Amino acid sequence: MRLRKLQPVPRRFYDRDPKVVAPQLLGKILVRRQGRKLLAGRIVEVEAYLGEDDPASHAFRGATDRNRVMFGPPGFAYVYFTYGMHYCANVTCLGEGTAGAILIRALEPSAGIEEMALNRDLNLSLETEHVRVLRALTSGPARLCEALDITRTRDDGKDLTSLKSDLWIASDRSHPGEIACSPRVGITQAADWPLRFYVFGNPFVSGPKVRRSP
Repeated sequence: MRLRKLQPVPRRFYDRDPKVVAPQLLGKILVRRQGRKLLAGRIVEVEAYLGEDDPASHAFRGATDRNRVMFGPPGFAYVYFTYGMHYCANVTCLGEGTAGAILIRALEPSAGIEEMALNRDLNLSLETEHVRVLRALTSGPARLCEALDITRTRDDGKDLTSLKSDLWIASDRSHPGEIACSPRVGITQAADWPLRFYVFGNPFVSGPKVRRSP
């Protein structure tokens, strides 16, 4: 994959309902520029979060200093800190003034794997552990943020549609494979809404792999 030849996904792609954008985000590539190197992974699992009518969304109670990026414009990174130790990365959807975002839950690593392992303090050199460690690199929202060194201070509000940014989402127009959906993971409100989308059978998917067509 020649990452430097790939163009970012345009802003208009995100200017739609998160429920529509989320499954179409699967197969796209999240890229981090780290010095002269590019770290990247193919998106294989996401969750859609809606606006003020979604009890599980950070936007449910309206705009705050924490969630203001969610209220537009589309195509920007919304990064939040959770459980006092982890970061989670989202991309915003819909126009300015209307909240919506998609949580990136898992990546299939494709470039800069050694650097990702260093960022996560994982040892890829042990042959017997290589496959297990590789699957652990970016399987889960907190893990992928650590692997790509994504933090709220550094990345919240970054333009994911611009090569001028050191964090963006690109497309090589490849088909991700069979897409399945399920309820979102680890929430208590609107827990039955089928807004988690993932590439069925992909080993890097982090949550339950119950098969259901979107």
